[in-house]
Amino acid sequence: MAKLTEQQLDIIQQGGDQKINAVAGSGKTTTVIAYAKRLPKGARVLYLAFNRSVRQDAKLKFAKANIPHVKVETAHSLAFSYVVRGSAYRLKQGDYAGHELVKMLRLSSTGDPLSEYIIANHVLRFAAYFCNSAALKIRELDYRLIVQDRDSLAFVQEHYDMIEQKTREFLALMNAGKIEITHDFYLKKFQLQAPQLPYEYILFDEGQDASPAMLDVFLKQSAIKLIVGDTHQQIYRWRHAVNSLEQVKFEKKQLSISFRFGPSIAALASEVISWKSHIKGIAPRFQMQGVAKPADIKTKAVIARTNLGLLLKAIEYVTESKQLSKIHFEGNIHSYTYADDGSSLFDVLNLHNRRRDLIRSPLIKQMKNEEELEDYIKKTEDVQLKMMLEIVNEYGNEIPVILKQLKDKHVDAAEKEEADVIFSTVHRAKGMEYDMVSLVDDFITEDKVKRLSMDHSDNELMLAGINEEINLLYVAITRAKHRLYVPDELLPADFPRGGAVIPLQPKKEEELTTPSSHEKKKGSYQPWLPADDRRLEYLFQRGVAMQDLADELGRTKGAIYSRLKKLDLVKSKEASQ
Repeated sequence: MAKLTEQQLDIIQQGGDQKINAVAGSGKTTTVIAYAKRLPKGARVLYLAFNRSVRQDAKLKFAKANIPHVKVETAHSLAFSYVVRGSAYRLKQGDYAGHELVKMLRLSSTGDPLSEYIIANHVLRFAAYFCNSAALKIRELDYRLIVQDRDSLAFVQEHYDMIEQKTREFLALMNAGKIEITHDFYLKKFQLQAPQLPYEYILFDEGQDASPAMLDVFLKQSAIKLIVGDTHQQIYRWRHAVNSLEQVKFEKKQLSISFRFGPSIAALASEVISWKSHIKGIAPRFQMQGVAKPADIKTKAVIARTNLGLLLKAIEYVTESKQLSKIHFEGNIHSYTYADDGSSLFDVLNLHNRRRDLIRSPLIKQMKNEEELEDYIKKTEDVQLKMMLEIVNEYGNEIPVILKQLKDKHVDAAEKEEADVIFSTVHRAKGMEYDMVSLVDDFITEDKVKRLSMDHSDNELMLAGINEEINLLYVAITRAKHRLYVPDELLPADFPRGGAVIPLQPKKEEELTTPSSHEKKKGSYQPWLPADDRRLEYLFQRGVAMQDLADELGRTKGAIYSRLKKLDLVKSKEASQ
């Protein structure tokens, strides 16, 4: 084992409960293994990993360190052994889809289009909210507090009693074993059983993303407890995770030296964390020292904030680089083209083209047109379907050809190291590291942090969201080991250019005035300004053809058609000809 730092030795030699705030790449696992190694032989030790892959990696590391007395589990594998194994429960493969709940709970329309499917979507979200919470009963929670979109909240307010009642029915059916249970459900049942685990020491990794349910189980144990994580890597608020490092009242320790990257990347990461001062007016206490030395570049990755941003960048790479022969998407390429309910990008495309006979998704098949999909998205806050609709509006019928290009070059996880470029969103890159990283320009900027923090200073939910957006950028930056390419607008004005951090400069003015065909397509993702609408209306009313409108405005035909419908300039499919 490598020589330990003074911070690591302080943790290892300390007795009693501890919480360790560890910056990215600071050797958390090394520290935890060293801590476990000094414990008495035969001590009953539980190590809780964040997910299955981390669990497998930890098992190998504990075995290699000759520490056989550590039991390695995830929160779900532990709960499964207590609740599901040996029971009559049947486990659902994946999550329930809205159309399944419509049938199962006998939901019917309340008069609005697709209202039964919208209610089903909120029932699923309410059930997940309860299952991940520490609450003992549903009535202890107010689901409305986590609904942000105005249209969605208005719908929930109107139908709240029904949504709550149907959530109870859904959970009761699982509890009685009448339907298959979900992973969220058996974790909740585990927490409600208030188990006392047979361990003397519990080591909880990635604690910043613990659900309140699992944190409740952890804190009620009589064992000596150690929780490790990074306050600024909390990026699963949408899964109801809580930053337990801020809630747990254990003795606090730090791991502030990163062995992953050098001082330049560490300085940028620290600068980004300082943006949090715009939210609460107080700069967070944050120390990070990067000590890694430069090395050869072997793995190259592109990281985006969103699925949409990543797909747009991947399309750009594949269509413009003839040298690119192998690519890899973290989490598999299919996960970027399917929503949780099984709806695919092709379903949305077929709806867009009014080819409802080709739609496979039970949900999308219920929709008469694209307007109903847009209304559903507004009332459910369905981010995945929103992303798919945006891609369809941008690329239209080019999508099958584009996806085929991506899939033809895609290699699976076994060949990942052979890929010329690895594409990933921040969430899928969590826990990963790459020699070289290039960031897509869909992350929050400091100017936007300032503006949003000022505009929503009295909205705690919004401020928490801004905080997490900063965390997402921090996580993306700290995936890089030796070289980091950053869009220029993300770099502070006085940040030193050069070294390991390289700005991605905007194109020269003459290049911007003569966009390539791809850049014209990319323009369709830009917001429509009033001047754009006036120009579109003027040209359309003078009979300019759809393709010529697309060329003139730097958009795809699909984006032009969609905008014409929004402006009530066209109501038939003749305009798409």
